[in-house]
Amino acid sequence: MEIPGYDYGRPTAARSPLSPAELREIEQATGWSDADAQVLRRHEQIFVHRAESMVDHWRSILGSQHPLVKSFAGPDGKRDDEYAGKVKARFVRWVVDVAQRPHDEAWLNYQEEIGLRHMPAKKNETDHGHTPPVVELRFLLAFATVVTLSARKFFIESGVTGEELESLMEAWSRAVQLHVTLWSRPYAKQDLW
Repeated sequence: MEIPGYDYGRPTAARSPLSPAELREIEQATGWSDADAQVLRRHEQIFVHRAESMVDHWRSILGSQHPLVKSFAGPDGKRDDEYAGKVKARFVRWVVDVAQRPHDEAWLNYQEEIGLRHMPAKKNETDHGHTPPVVELRFLLAFATVVTLSARKFFIESGVTGEELESLMEAWSRAVQLHVTLWSRPYAKQDLW
């Protein structure tokens, strides 16, 4: 199924200025390893089947917090449902990508694209929206905690327990931290990031 604005692996996606060596340094700093990638792939069906439920849960949290929900509001101050729906489809796909995609050049480029789509450089451009031009970095960083910690209930509901649950939580946590770290790059001056 075609997802509007999902430019993964396409020339329309941004190009990351990071080298593979710089990516490895960031992965190392988060504790990310090949073992984490294997854990996520081993459980990728959870992400495939539960991604929309996970995103709906996270968006219900977003929707209860004015500083976060304003990112989806049109000029009239009301939620732009068309814009929100398009963003949701890509958010759901992102959950699956976290489990399935290798950390190659296409993946790195798309993380840059996601970062840019949260700030004036590209926010609203993809979906021709009229929402505020930026998701402030502080909220992007803070929301990562919700995405990380609330995944546990979805893993448990899918039958993951014991040490495997802890391995999955650790892999998911490192993956989310890695993604959000990469999304934050466009917000910072190059010499400060």
